Amino acid sequence: MKNLKGRTLRGGLAKLCGQGANFVLRFAYLMILARLLTPEDFGLVAMVMVVTGIFELFTSAGLSSAMIQQATITNEQISKLFWVNLLVGALLALLCVATAPVLVSFFHEPRLFWVTIAMAPAFLFGAAGVQHMAILQRQLRYVTITMIEIVALLSSIAVGIGMALAGFGYWAIVAAAVTVQAVSTICAVAVTRWVPGRFDRSTNIGSMLRYGGTVTLSGVVVYIAYNLDKVLLGRVWGVEALGVYGRAYQLINIPISNLNVAVGGVAFAALSRLQDDSIRFKAYFLKGYSLVVSMTIPVTIFCGLFADEIVTVVLGPKWSEAAPIFRLMSPTILIFAMINPLSWVLFSVGLQRRSLNIALTMTPILVCAYLIGLPYGAKGVAAAYSAAMALWLIPHIVWCLHNTSISPLELFSAISRPLLSGLIAASAAFGIGLYVNDAFALSALMRLIIGGGAMALIYVVVLLFILRQKDLYLDVLRGLKEPSSPNTYRSAP
Repeated sequence: MKNLKGRTLRGGLAKLCGQGANFVLRFAYLMILARLLTPEDFGLVAMVMVVTGIFELFTSAGLSSAMIQQATITNEQISKLFWVNLLVGALLALLCVATAPVLVSFFHEPRLFWVTIAMAPAFLFGAAGVQHMAILQRQLRYVTITMIEIVALLSSIAVGIGMALAGFGYWAIVAAAVTVQAVSTICAVAVTRWVPGRFDRSTNIGSMLRYGGTVTLSGVVVYIAYNLDKVLLGRVWGVEALGVYGRAYQLINIPISNLNVAVGGVAFAALSRLQDDSIRFKAYFLKGYSLVVSMTIPVTIFCGLFADEIVTVVLGPKWSEAAPIFRLMSPTILIFAMINPLSWVLFSVGLQRRSLNIALTMTPILVCAYLIGLPYGAKGVAAAYSAAMALWLIPHIVWCLHNTSISPLELFSAISRPLLSGLIAASAAFGIGLYVNDAFALSALMRLIIGGGAMALIYVVVLLFILRQKDLYLDVLRGLKEPSSPNTYRSAP
């Protein structure tokens, strides 16, 4: 664990930069596709992806997390995990094909048949690269991982835009989804140069299978909880309503997923190495948690205050109905930033079963919320979703931290100054926005630039200089300068 702090921070910085690039590329891609395709095109593919998204959770079968979490692991064990992943991927591809007529019948949409079948190869491609990517994560080679992700994303964007321009409609989205999985796996195999050995029945991976099974089951339950809203909307309100809701949801999910991916993988790998050192474990987690929340607060404020402008600039005027949905869901950006990192704690110390129990409790709460909001359409579902997540926040935190080395009081103390800075910045930005709108006739883009810039400046000044949290960021910078130790994981462990 020599120089773990420096390696972790550099890995986190690499992932953060990569996810920043990912964020920009995805936004640009969404802006272009929103102008080339229709809400119906997006809604049609969303009907398929709601279901195939469940299958995707089984692609890794939780075995990448299981491999990373292990203190020691042999090449024979990794090879066996690879073949298990590949078998699961093949079964998922067949299941995807078998699901096609079911989706046609459920949504009363015959076009879903071939769309569903076309998505099947993605599962085989994804499964083939699971252990190669896990090796890179275990080695903390996050610069490499970032480069792979960017190459895969650029390839999928090129395919998607090219097909959309050629008039293929919703097939552009399908082709892009398959491409990103294929290119990612090809790059990971090429970079690691790891070749799996034969399937050795005598190699013991029982504990990892149990760990992975619990992680997967927890992921499935969470996925259902967060995606049943789309199934219900598509069934009751149709393709177009789902298309509008889905674009707003995607816009909200971009900052959530990018930040979680940027920090989560690095934090999980580092905390897994520290699971037997409670003092360092707590210090690492609380600093990481504070950083995540402090970066998320201004994004949440920005999305809530400037929802109309964001939708107009990113999606275009024809998507104006998505703006109120986007605004209603904007609080969930901060909520997820506060609850997602708690999984780092649970998974790194082997409390994955608690995560499953929490998911099983949360799901009926969200389902009830969706059913309450469904009669009021997409806006009703969005409002109910945000309200349920806000009410669940405190119980979720308390339950996650129960009998761990971290108390809820320590957690809230770590984020008190970012939260206060956010309240001050939000109030100031709201006042500035009202004045600018009344005094000047500005375009949506200029309102975003002026309002967002003013809000960000106020937030940074208050947080770093008035509330004096600059020491945390200076400590991060010092950690980045620590000399790296030789990477002892260049070959598969």
